[in-house]
Amino acid sequence: MLFQELQPVDTYSLKLSVPFSDYDRQLLTLFYQPLTGPEAMSLYLTLWADADPQENRFFTHYHLMNILTMPLQAVFQARISLEAIGLLRTYTKTEDDRRSFVYQLLPPLDAQNFFHDPLLATFLFSKIGEQAYRDLRGRFVTETSNTTGYKEISRNFLDVYTPVNGNAHELQNEQQLAAREPAHGVPFDHSGFDFDLLMSGLSEQMVPRAALAGISRELIAKLAFMYDLNPLDMQKVIMMALNENLEVPEERLRKSSADFYKMNISKSAPKLEKVYNVKPAPEVYDGPQTKERDQINYLTQISPREMLRDIMGKEPVSVDIQLAERLVNVHGLEIPVVNVLLQYILLRNDMKITSSFAERIASHWKMKKVDTAEKAMEYARKEHDQYTKWLNEGGKSGGRTQKPIREEQVPDWFYKKDEKDKPAKPVSAESKAEIDEKRKQLLAKLETMRKGVK
Repeated sequence: MLFQELQPVDTYSLKLSVPFSDYDRQLLTLFYQPLTGPEAMSLYLTLWADADPQENRFFTHYHLMNILTMPLQAVFQARISLEAIGLLRTYTKTEDDRRSFVYQLLPPLDAQNFFHDPLLATFLFSKIGEQAYRDLRGRFVTETSNTTGYKEISRNFLDVYTPVNGNAHELQNEQQLAAREPAHGVPFDHSGFDFDLLMSGLSEQMVPRAALAGISRELIAKLAFMYDLNPLDMQKVIMMALNENLEVPEERLRKSSADFYKMNISKSAPKLEKVYNVKPAPEVYDGPQTKERDQINYLTQISPREMLRDIMGKEPVSVDIQLAERLVNVHGLEIPVVNVLLQYILLRNDMKITSSFAERIASHWKMKKVDTAEKAMEYARKEHDQYTKWLNEGGKSGGRTQKPIREEQVPDWFYKKDEKDKPAKPVSAESKAEIDEKRKQLLAKLETMRKGVK
């Protein structure tokens, strides 16, 4: 379940393994974005922008949900995509029931190493097509300067500099200095490939062991994985790659793998599919798909900022967003519960949010362990009279008494459609028409957003 992997209140800090450059940004955009998708790349660039080498700052994952306008599951899927492609390392620890993470951003492979990696190169080829692949590769071909007919006259270090006496102890410093680590590429576990079976079928007379000395096991396993080849297939590939000197050059092995794939498996380039997905929480509701159920699904999948924007028809003010963050981070409410709470208050309080009133209800719901949108709706119905009293008191005990609310405006889900035994509260014909119109407008907005929610 997603909550076992990640929650909005979980904190994280950032670590840059190396100083990044504009060249890295170009590599990320042109090489990696087609592989990971825009969501993962947006997450990477956001983490890069937030990382401060001079200060170890902490954020909650609600910060990412807010700035990326993505639900938590989408943030998590983007994170594991970055991990799988070799751009992110994730570390976690739990202390006093509080979970925290460290995200270490890794640099992308340079053009030479990227196209040299069989997984990344073939993956990119399958994503953007042959012509775009060739054009992109051509952009990063190194052009050697023509020095034919010229004589080099460059001086070396000793031609220009000479040592002088100085205090040697001033040069000694035991502090560890930052250095640019080489990019490691895709984290790949090759332990699942049966190398014993591969080698058992290769005769020493036909393929000397020395012929494979310069070929890494990781490369063999990557080629087998990319082209869907088993150890017996790889035996044939190695035989095809063997040259007249009984050697297996790396480039011949790559070409032989591709040729074997085309001849025996498919003429189309191999493709990769993402198979790691967080299983959603089991759906406990098995009844008909009603409008209330649609609203529950909507409030469960959207962020508070988007929900406020939908109801208000404009970008919410910063104080309302900060209140939503406080309800999540300080009061520990789940995102769907916050959505129900804010929607209830907006429609109950003439489209205005009172912080003290919201936080008083939040404290009550936290004490009652309200952790789903459905439970939040039920408590809003059950404790409605009490909440009305709090609102008229100004949202806190002992507060200044306000003028009572004239009209009973509540969300559409407030009155259950199946509770026929409970008579509807009497409302004047004029008020009822206004309420119905507002409900229709809200339902239309919810329906539009529900269809757009992934």
